[in-house]
Amino acid sequence: MSDHPTSHFELMGGTDGIRSLVDRFYDIMDAEPDAAGIRALHPPNLDSSREKLFLFLTGWTGGPPLYVEKHGHPRLRARHLPFLIGQSERDAWVWCMDRALDEHEMPDELRSYLRQRFGAVADHVRNRPE
Repeated sequence: MSDHPTSHFELMGGTDGIRSLVDRFYDIMDAEPDAAGIRALHPPNLDSSREKLFLFLTGWTGGPPLYVEKHGHPRLRARHLPFLIGQSERDAWVWCMDRALDEHEMPDELRSYLRQRFGAVADHVRNRPE
């Protein structure tokens, strides 16, 4: 058995690393004026949002499927339909995640890959015609 991390989950620091990324993402969203539009789509208290993203990203990056175990299939597009998400909301979400990724310890190749994947997911949940 190898002592080297193999999954993105492990390369990001496991549970603690995912929690740190999620917390930094929401701290940025909560504090930055450039993120006011996307922040307004979230409840005043971000605890539930933080927990859901943590559970989702844990499984999405190759860790335990915590989100699926607790909430079932993510159905990201369907779960985001109650919120009007256009290009500006998508861009603000990605902007916050990019800042959080910049600060997170991980291999540069993984950071680039995650930026591409997060952008694709953000595009997928857009539901407002422009």
